[in-house]
Formats: sequence, structure tokens, C-alpha cells
Amino acid sequence: MQTQRRFSEMDSSSQSTIIRAHKLCHSYGQGDLRRQVLQSIDLTISAGEVVLLTGPSGCGKTTLLTLIGALRTVQQGELEVLGLPMQGASRDQRRSVRQKIGMIFQGHNLLRCLTAEQNVQMGADLLPQRSYATRRALARQWLRAVGLEPELGKLPHDLSGGQKQRVAIARALAAEPRLLLADEPTAALDSRTGREVVDLLKSLARDQGCGVLMVTHDPRILDVADRLLEMEDGQLQERRVLPQAGR
Repeated sequence: MQTQRRFSEMDSSSQSTIIRAHKLCHSYGQGDLRRQVLQSIDLTISAGEVVLLTGPSGCGKTTLLTLIGALRTVQQGELEVLGLPMQGASRDQRRSVRQKIGMIFQGHNLLRCLTAEQNVQMGADLLPQRSYATRRALARQWLRAVGLEPELGKLPHDLSGGQKQRVAIARALAAEPRLLLADEPTAALDSRTGREVVDLLKSLARDQGCGVLMVTHDPRILDVADRLLEMEDGQLQERRVLPQAGR
């Protein structure tokens, strides 16, 4: 009831804030083996904003993404995603939030028995108000946008690593998310394709008001960001303010 009350009391100005974290902490293990991976994280991201997150491996970047993506339970601190406080949120509430989030992770997570088109349509199927024909057209549209229209009938084992990554990106975009979380989306892509993909994500943020939080080690794409954040030893800081590239 308290969660529902807080959600209903949001004012119009807060509607543009899609991620709000305050003193967010997270640990793994128990007792003497307990290790804190996130330490008092403060973070705010607005609709239409592209934020890049950098930092060494093991510093907590992916843990932060999975907490924001409602894939983990909040242990300590405050986290609000798309207007819903995640601390104490029920399983149904977290699932409802996930349906509004596009997620791109390094493992691709494609279903091996489905074609590229069918995998992408799984994202479009999160839009039940659309007809089947429309959802299928959306799948083809996003595969075309990432340069994979000739491969739409192929199974994942017939695709290269970079092509699988592009299918995963298209699947996330096909759901028309309000928030996009991406973990190294250009890692398996060549420079030209990587640039096309991040420009596509930038357009999504600008044209549809989708917030984008992207973990990356790729120095070629830093110019697409509105802000650049750096994480080290579980702590977050703003590295520098970047120019508004492409606007």
C-alpha cells in the first residue's frame, strides 16, 4: 500500500526522471565472505538522456544494471525505476517494470530454436495491443535498422557473434522501451556497425524519450553520451560533462 501511495503521489516534474537511486548498496556472500560491490550509489537519469558508464571489470557496473532492470532485489538504499520504488516491490511489480525496459547483455540470450526474426518478435510481443502483423513488421523493421534484414530467417547458430549481438539489440528495441539498459553493446561489433548501433540508440532516446544507460569500454562511442559516469570500487562519480553530440 505504501509503495502504491508513493507511486500515485508523483508530481508531473518527476515523471521525466526514469531512474533515481539514493545511497544504493549491494553485497554478495555472507559473514566473513560478504563483499560489498556497490557503495552508496546516487544516480538520476532523465527521459531522453544517454548516459555511459565506464570502469574496470568487477567494479559493480553489471550489478547496478541488474538492480535497475529489476533482476535483483534491492538490499539497502533507495531505487526508483519508471516511477516505482523497487525496495520492497512485489514480484508482479518488478515484472511490470521489466516489461517497459529493453535489456541488452553480452550473452545475447537468443533462443536457439527461433530465427532472428522470431527472436526479435519476442520483444515486439510485449506490445499485446498491437496486431500480430504489426508486431512481425516491427521485428523486420528493427532487423533492417541494425543491418540484418538478409539474415532474418537464420537460426542463431548460423550467425556470427556480432550478428547475434545485433539481433539482441533489435529485440530490445522492438519492445518500444521507456528505458534501455545495455552492457557492452558494441563489444562484438566492428567500428562501422558499432557506430550505427549507438547512433540508433541515440535516436531512440531523442525521438521517443527513452532513457539509455550503457556500460562500455569502447572509446569510439563516448561522444554519443549526454553524461559520462565512472565506477570504481563500487563508487560512482561523474567523469565530465560531454558536448551534446548529434543534437
